[in-house]
Amino acid sequence: MAGLELLSDQGYRVDGRRAGELRKIQARMGVFAQADGSAYIEQGNTKALAVVYGPHEIRGSRARALPDRALVNCQYSSATFSTGERKRRTHGDRKSCEMGLQLRQTFEAAILTQLHPRSQIDIYVQVLQADGGTYAACVNAATLAVLDAGIPMRDFVCACSAGFVDGTALADLSHVEEAAGGPQLALALLPASGQIALLEMDARLHEDHLEQVLEAAARAARDVHTLLDRVVRQHVKEASILLGD
Repeated sequence: MAGLELLSDQGYRVDGRRAGELRKIQARMGVFAQADGSAYIEQGNTKALAVVYGPHEIRGSRARALPDRALVNCQYSSATFSTGERKRRTHGDRKSCEMGLQLRQTFEAAILTQLHPRSQIDIYVQVLQADGGTYAACVNAATLAVLDAGIPMRDFVCACSAGFVDGTALADLSHVEEAAGGPQLALALLPASGQIALLEMDARLHEDHLEQVLEAAARAARDVHTLLDRVVRQHVKEASILLGD
């Protein structure tokens, strides 16, 4: 990546965006009739699919059942063709397990699990194409799928990445920007309350710059919320028309 200018003197990034500008987001809900909820999202060239089943009875040992809330199970995988590198294992490896754990922590903070004790909610997310911001795309797709399943949540969960280049915070990093290295973080936000569901940093960042990068990610996550809210409203409108309401 030597010699690549991530931010021009005029304030433009490699793909022509401004520092705080999101990549184009397109999303659809209800893409799988067999699931209780499903959604597909594109954030730039990153594409993710999420399906949700539940709440349903605990599968396997009933000793896993929680008496006061639902068990949230999240599994992450990536298609073998999702990156330029072909992988033998698309799930079950260390990265997939870590991503699944992060997704579970994120949605345990948002789903009203106490409304469904002794039950289980399954969230499956697959990345079809990876071009930066994978965690954020997975969270945003899963949020739409959970809402499509009619599972009560405290709020939307909206996620975005951010980095720091040449004294400037960049929101919604592409693969090129991630591969260049440097401080990066991923943020999952409940926009109405401002509560952080998950925050992860991949490199050290001086505390003088942390607030700037965090605010860039939070602002971008709120922009994501505006877009996802529009998708949900359009989906409800289309469903109402089909039902003849």
